[in-house]
Amino acid sequence: MKIIVAADSFKDALSALKVCQAIRRGILQAQPGAEVILFPLADGGEGVAEVVAYHLKCKQISLQVADPLGRPVRATYCYSAGSRVAFVEMAQASGLQLLSLEERDPMKTTTYGTGQLIKDAIFRGAEKILLGIGGSATNDAGMGMAAALGWRFLGVNGQSIIPKGENLGKVVAIEGGLLDGLTRLNDPPVIEVLCDVANPLFGPTGAARTYARQKGADEESIDKLEAGMRHFSEVLDRHFGKNFTEVPGAGAAGGMGAGALAFLQARLRPGIEAMLELTSFDQQLAGVDLVITGEGKLDAQTMSGKLIQGICKRAGRQGVPVIAMCGTLEATMPQIEAIGLTAAFSIIQKPQTLKEAILETRQGLQSLAYNVLKTIGLGKT
Repeated sequence: MKIIVAADSFKDALSALKVCQAIRRGILQAQPGAEVILFPLADGGEGVAEVVAYHLKCKQISLQVADPLGRPVRATYCYSAGSRVAFVEMAQASGLQLLSLEERDPMKTTTYGTGQLIKDAIFRGAEKILLGIGGSATNDAGMGMAAALGWRFLGVNGQSIIPKGENLGKVVAIEGGLLDGLTRLNDPPVIEVLCDVANPLFGPTGAARTYARQKGADEESIDKLEAGMRHFSEVLDRHFGKNFTEVPGAGAAGGMGAGALAFLQARLRPGIEAMLELTSFDQQLAGVDLVITGEGKLDAQTMSGKLIQGICKRAGRQGVPVIAMCGTLEATMPQIEAIGLTAAFSIIQKPQTLKEAILETRQGLQSLAYNVLKTIGLGKT
């Protein structure tokens, strides 16, 4: 039997590769003769650099950049010198996981470090950059990223504005350009932003009202960020002569979607589609009997362009059944069917705290894989 294990990371627990390895151990315990293909994946957010490096064997570049609070941190991105393509993961420099719970505050955080990663890739010779924007700790509309790349933000008296969420409403003018004062780019790289949400820049479903709370903002801060985002949007409109507000995905990653559109002339595309295409997932399905996938949480959002839905769509075209393993299973039976899954299971086997569940993720995946294979009769010898 030939099985592909194509899973995402389990947040705060295991990387995508380690999730796949745990599932493989359970499969082989149940069916030692099975052919198991490890196929770690990411939908364009956290973990994309590791996944790309695994599949494409590109070089991982490490450098010191600014974390969301401006402190030095080591971050990596992937670069293929042969194809001149770079794969930058926003979470590496501007991710929520870099901050303690007490430090999380999107009023104070910046995407400057992400801009430093992009800048390094450009100077290294990248002609195309794929930017994964999930897992951010920020709500600055990409202002910090732009500042690292040569843009300048001015206040009412012409003073420089520090690029962070609380200062969105203080910007009245924009100067400079991509790598201004360093090297004017006549032929800037093509930049694609991997984005799996369709949120506008502001409004009830915008960046601040949808995501700022999980990044540490209270109600007062959310109101200020919302007002700042509306103001900053007007500044962008005046400077670029375009309105980015309602572009699907403009509000992704604290407005980084809009920032990338404006400052990088980027294109937004579904992250999972880009990753499945990049890793040649369709070609791997030939002769496969089963796909086992997984992610930390399976809920209604999984139906909105997320990793599992993308896998089901492609596997379904070739008649390959897909089983999902997750930490939290909130999707209803109709939703599971609508996603295209044959079945879905949670690894949680007993009442426990979140901390306990995270610590037991590896064993839970291994045990579930074993039991599923036995239950459906595939583990019989």
